[in-house]
Amino acid sequence: MTAATAPYFWRDPALAFIEARTIADGRKVTYSRHAHEHFSIGAITTGRSYYHYGSETFQISAGTVVLMNPGDVHACNPIDNEPWSYQMLYIDTPWLTELQHQLGFSTDQGYRPFNTPHTQDAVLYRGLLELYRILVDEQAEHLQKQDALVSYFSDVQQRLNPAGTPLREVNHKLERAAEYIRTHCTEGVKLEDICLAAELSPSYLIRAFKQYYGLTPHAFLVNQRIQFARARLRQGAPIADVALAAGFADQAHFQRAFKQHFAATPGQYRDVLKPSANNPHWPPATRPLNG
Repeated sequence: MTAATAPYFWRDPALAFIEARTIADGRKVTYSRHAHEHFSIGAITTGRSYYHYGSETFQISAGTVVLMNPGDVHACNPIDNEPWSYQMLYIDTPWLTELQHQLGFSTDQGYRPFNTPHTQDAVLYRGLLELYRILVDEQAEHLQKQDALVSYFSDVQQRLNPAGTPLREVNHKLERAAEYIRTHCTEGVKLEDICLAAELSPSYLIRAFKQYYGLTPHAFLVNQRIQFARARLRQGAPIADVALAAGFADQAHFQRAFKQHFAATPGQYRDVLKPSANNPHWPPATRPLNG
């Protein structure tokens, strides 16, 4: 990857519940469909891209804010080699859930998902760019960053997720199947064991699981292994050790799966690429849209 196409990550131990990522030139950046265990929100800063969300595909452009609930299957990919760039934030679900509860949008302490996969709300777009700028500013004080985070995500909640928005009906047996996979993702999981835990037949489980989660049980398993590996990499663990601990057959399989999910190698993610004289594209220049 060139300096422009390489992903750049920002993390701060004092704000361990959030991570930022930017791509200045996304023409060579492609993802397989995947999901995160955290909440994701991003801004398309230039150009256009495809946004695959569940069974739908949208064409989105600069000025668009995209949102992914924990577990939502998605992918953003270039359109016919057209230039595009974006900034993303990844928020740990417990932090956002607590904020929802404090704002009165979640009375049972559970995370309340957003029903809007993308929006061109100019206030939220400009706000996200400003929040990103504050987070990556090494001169900004910790309290300033905390204030900006709470203020912005309060706006997101109030503008996109009214308290009366209906929730998706829960399938408890499929939820049990998913929980079994999460718990045993680093092991050699067998279909028979998942079916036993969920009290479902193999044929129904495979068909219904993909319809409910947007991934087959095996794809869900690989996705969970990647999330496990992501946490270990953030702690600086050796890549070979992470691959083994996460349940991959070898490091090559791990490298390939990780890049399909993150459009970055495990080493790029672990080592947190930062701006330097050799990487002038980070962060990319952005200009809030009018409106």
